[in-house]
Parts: sequence; structure tokens; C-alpha cells
Amino acid sequence: MSEKLEGYRNDQQPQTDGKPDRQESALTQPEGPIEAQGCQPSSQQSVRSLALAAKEASAALATTSTQARNAALHAMADALRKGSGTIKEANRCDVGLAREKGMAESLIDRLVLDDSRIEAMAAALEELAALLDPLGMVQEQRTLPNGMELKRISVPLGLVAMVYEARPNVTADAAGIALKAGNAVILRGGSAAAGSNAVISALLHDAAVGTGMPKNCICAIASTDRSATDELMGLHGIVDVLIPRGGEGLIRHCIEHSKVPVIETGTGNCHVYVESSADLTMAQDILVNAKCRRTGVCNAAETLLVDEACAEAFLPRAMDALAKRGILMHADGSACRIATACGIEGVVAATEADWATEYLAPEIAIRCLPGIDEAIAHINRFGTQHSEAIVTQDEAAADRFCKEVDAAAVYVNASTAFTDGGQFGMGAEIGISTQKLHVRGPFALAALTSYKYVLRGTGQVRAS
Repeated sequence: MSEKLEGYRNDQQPQTDGKPDRQESALTQPEGPIEAQGCQPSSQQSVRSLALAAKEASAALATTSTQARNAALHAMADALRKGSGTIKEANRCDVGLAREKGMAESLIDRLVLDDSRIEAMAAALEELAALLDPLGMVQEQRTLPNGMELKRISVPLGLVAMVYEARPNVTADAAGIALKAGNAVILRGGSAAAGSNAVISALLHDAAVGTGMPKNCICAIASTDRSATDELMGLHGIVDVLIPRGGEGLIRHCIEHSKVPVIETGTGNCHVYVESSADLTMAQDILVNAKCRRTGVCNAAETLLVDEACAEAFLPRAMDALAKRGILMHADGSACRIATACGIEGVVAATEADWATEYLAPEIAIRCLPGIDEAIAHINRFGTQHSEAIVTQDEAAADRFCKEVDAAAVYVNASTAFTDGGQFGMGAEIGISTQKLHVRGPFALAALTSYKYVLRGTGQVRAS
């Protein structure tokens, strides 16, 4: 899910006086020695030495059995439950500081940990343990013309570096997914969740090591200075893959400057398109769920597109429902006219920038279009290839939408809120990938593996 990371501003998101802040405040910690939690290094340990320790652990972790890694995951879940009081105490401090610094409530919602969310983190680790081991799977097998037996077998990636924002549940998800797939992980979370992340990573590391996992298999950098991320990005040959999970500025910076291969988890400028044949009650339910369920997550709808043929019938009820839920609407001329005629408040004129904005807040853009051609063109121009939905009773329109819209997940008559590893039956996820190489969509367990070719012969040599 996309967020804003300290030190990286999203230059394409306009800030307008009098409107809610669309980005997290810069909650940067003072510069100082880089410390780590979880792997318990010395107080002066550099990011490089931390990564070297984790790299060594990754080699040992790759040889562990399914049973051993599953036992570690159960121990990690137990540690979260037993340590819930300490986690909540650290989290209360994080939340208090975030509010003092003006963080938007939609983003604070992602920062808060309570008993139910800690239990969900623990349960997700246990769900990972119940999943099939992604390692050692024979993906391909055949006999070559020379008699050699060829197999392609899944293996860990190695050392995974994860850079993410103020969502402490990601600490547990990333550590669990990495360990289940036989990878060591080095975590660098945002400063807004620094206390929560430190406690969680230490609990997880100690629990895993207590069951026989290699020391340093879960490491977390306490410093949230931009220099820590930059140092990680330079560790080609030590770190096998870097996964940024944050705002557009962070992701762009990593793609442009990293020497380590990057798998991006992209922003979510998601659309709901109400086609002319749509069941309007269904459309309203889908819209409200996609926008209002949680406004600060990347699978939330950020733009409503409405066919002009049903705009007069649909928009009064839809905009009224959004207004009652406190959603600020950035509407085009047609939608503004309808809102004015119906006395609906909380509507402002949209600008071109609104079509490209991921609000992560109780705001939405609304545009009326002549038909499906224009809707598909709009989505492919302004969308971020995350999740897109059409509400329609026309099968031909649904088929066109699915074939022509370029996105990781495309929905027909359902909310974009379902784009989630757990909802897809994949277990916990690291994020939603909007790129097309290696993995697309929910970035779950199988995506943290690679493969090797194993060939067995009977003395074959290649002719010169």
C-alpha cells in the first residue's frame, strides 16, 4: 500500500491552501549513528556491516527445513501476542508524536496498533506457516536430447531489503514472508513508527533465533535518515533486491538511483467507472466501499468516472452518499452542476491535476464522460496500473474493460478494496506491485523466490 516517506516529496501532488494535507508530515529523526534492532548489532554498526551480517544469515536460512521455518513463524506469532503490551506502549508514543507533527488522520489510522491489529499480525504469521513451502518446488522437468535430466527448482532470493513507511504491521508481514521463503531481511521503516518497529522487529528476531533460525536473519535499521536508504541502494552484491513501499517520490528515487535491483510497489490512483447500463444501487455500494472503507490505503478509489447517459440519475445519490461520509469531491463541470442543483455540499471544481492525484484522504475526483472509450482512455492515461473497476450489466463492455485497461487488477461489479494478498488467498503481502517484471499485483510469498536449473548427467561432455 502506498505512503509518503520522510525526505521524499511527491512533486506531482499539488498542495492547495485550505485543503487537507495529502502527504505525511516530514517526521525525520535527527542525524546520528545508525543503530539497528532485531539483529542486535553494536550501536555504531553501519548499514553495510548490518547487511553483511544479514547476508551471511541468508545463506544459512536457505538450507533450513519447512518444519523449522514454520516453527519459527509460530514462535514469532506467540512473541507478538505476549509482547502486545510493550508494542502498544511504543505505538502510543509514535501516534502521539505523529499527531503533534500534524500527520493526517487517514495516515495515523495506518500507524495505530491495538489488540485487534496485533492479533491480526500474529494470525497472518500463522497463516503463512500453514501455506505450502514455496522453496524446492519443481517448476519444470524434462530430459534433454543428450540424456541429461533438467529441473527448474524454486530457491530464495537471498537478502531482501525493505524500505517502507509508517505502517508497523508491515514489519511483521515483511519479516514473516521473507523467512517463510528462506530469505533474510533488512528493514528500514519510517520514523513515524520508529518505536513500534523497533519493538516488533526485536521480538520477531529473538523468537525466530530461539527456534534455531540463524542470528541476523531479521534486521531493522533504526535510523530513518535518507542516507540509510541511499546506503542500502548502493549495496549491489550484498543486497539481492530492494523493495520500496511508499510514496511516488521514494519509489522514483529508488528506481533512478539504486544499484540494487528494485521491485516497486506502486501508488494507487484507482478508478470506479459507472457504465451506462450499471445497476445504480450496486454502483453506489461499490463506490462507497472502494472510497470510504479506508481512505488511506492504495486500493481505495480516488476517481469516480460516470457515463453521461446515467450521470443525472446516479450522481445525486452517489454524491450525497459521499458527502454524508465527509468526502471532499473534486468534480468536473457536469458533476458540479448536478451537485448545485441538488444542494449537495463538499464539492469543489476539479483541476487537471486532480485526475492524477492519489489523495490517500477523504477526497475523490469525479468526472462525467461520453462512454467507455473515453473512460478507458482516461484510466490508461491517469491511472497507476494498480486496481480499476467497472460497474456494468453489459458483458461486451465488461470484456472490453478487462482487455483494454492496463492494471494489475481489473474488477467487474466489485470494489477495488479486494486487491490484497489475503483477499486473493495468497496470505500476507509486502505490497501491491504495479510493474510487469517478476511480479504484478499482490506481492506475496511466491514473489520472494527465484529459481535455479539443476541438471543431472551420466558423464556427458559438450562437443567442441
